[in-house]
Amino acid sequence: MATPTADIGLIGLAVMGENLVLNMEDHGFTVAVFNRTTSRVDEFLAGRAKGKKIVGCHSVEELVASLKRPRKIMIMVKAGSAVDAVIDQLAPLLEPGDILIDGGNTHHPDTTRRTRALKEKGLLFIGTGVSGGEEGALRGPSIMPGGNPDAWPHVKPIFQAIAAKVDGNVPCCDWVGPEGAGHFVKMVHNGIEYGDMQLICEAYHLLHALLGFGADALHEVFDRWNRGPLDSYLIEITRDIFGYRDPESGQPMVDLILDTAGQKGTGKWTVISSAELGVPLTLIAEAVYARCLSALKEERVRASGILKGPAVESFSGNVQQFVDDVEMALYASKIISYAQGFALMRAMARESGWTIENGSVALMWRGGCIIRSAFLGKIKEAFDRNPALDNLMLDPYFQGELERSQSGWRRVASVAVSHGIPIPAMSSALAYYDGYRSDRLPTNLLQAQRDYFGAHTYERTDRPRGEFFHTNWTGRGGTTASTTYNA
Repeated sequence: MATPTADIGLIGLAVMGENLVLNMEDHGFTVAVFNRTTSRVDEFLAGRAKGKKIVGCHSVEELVASLKRPRKIMIMVKAGSAVDAVIDQLAPLLEPGDILIDGGNTHHPDTTRRTRALKEKGLLFIGTGVSGGEEGALRGPSIMPGGNPDAWPHVKPIFQAIAAKVDGNVPCCDWVGPEGAGHFVKMVHNGIEYGDMQLICEAYHLLHALLGFGADALHEVFDRWNRGPLDSYLIEITRDIFGYRDPESGQPMVDLILDTAGQKGTGKWTVISSAELGVPLTLIAEAVYARCLSALKEERVRASGILKGPAVESFSGNVQQFVDDVEMALYASKIISYAQGFALMRAMARESGWTIENGSVALMWRGGCIIRSAFLGKIKEAFDRNPALDNLMLDPYFQGELERSQSGWRRVASVAVSHGIPIPAMSSALAYYDGYRSDRLPTNLLQAQRDYFGAHTYERTDRPRGEFFHTNWTGRGGTTASTTYNA
């Protein structure tokens, strides 16, 4: 048998897998590759991989035989049962101490399950979030590994070599935590991505519908925004999108795209997780539901001729002031999106016992990933100042930025409502801000209602916390109260 030569193996030569292989090879690693449709392996070797240190394999047995020990195999297939099927194929061929890596968008409970099951067989499992799309995979993604910590020293040199670099060659990759922590953090990343994209779309809608800005004017606005606090990958590509014209008609391409969006599930998982943990993720939830609403295209078209609202008339105020206000509304709402996302990670760390360092996560998101931005450097600094920070809004820097942005943010919300322009993410962000800063909310009435119809009990303002009371509101209910209390 030939001496194993490959440093790592990869299964699944779709866009992300293929580009990760080329990235690894470019950094000096020999990579063995396998794809279920083996002709794809041959095409890759004859094309982009020609002349490179890439070993093509036509079976998983051949792949395993080509790897140096401990064997390291990265699985880049569709999340779900396909990952389990590949693991079932590989596990009998491996030895204790060998490492399996799932680099797809997997739901974190599946990663926890696989980490535990493979540990019983002596195998080390890593669930790794990879963000950056096609370009990131090739040139340097953000990589978020979690799982069995014994595996980290073996994959660290490869992962940190191929990851994006910031702040003088610091890799956007570090160990996130045990079990499903890596995929959980990637899920939150994708949730924030949903929020960022929806906020940008709302800014576009306001400028286009109210100010009548066409693609050229929008290109200029986003170009300017990208040179300020909003400097980020998503603002940059939005600027470029507005500058792109259809080769056939010469029209702005964005005007020719149907207004109905899809989703792959990570945003939904983020919202479900927030509900399970009791963390208000209002902005990201609205971003998910905005996509759902967009998918009701035919219903919306019918409703547009039936349901009445204010006519969307041309804006009569100061145009430049409104553009600046929209920038502030977008910026403040973006802060809220990240505040909610990092609060969710903090809650999950408490619930699961995982150690998730929010400052390290912010650093990993500084480069390579879809939500990369200069803004994340300030988040890293906030958690460096106070690793136990309850909410990003309470950091002195972000407190000041929200105060600076607040007037424009509120003016935009008012104008949007009065003109009938939906801004679900921006307005929910403002409601969250106002709710979080309120020392008293009307929930006392809600608790009275719950106690009235279900004897769910309540706490009193004139008694110590932790004491629960029930009122016989009707005189017919007696003194029996519910045995469970849910805040």
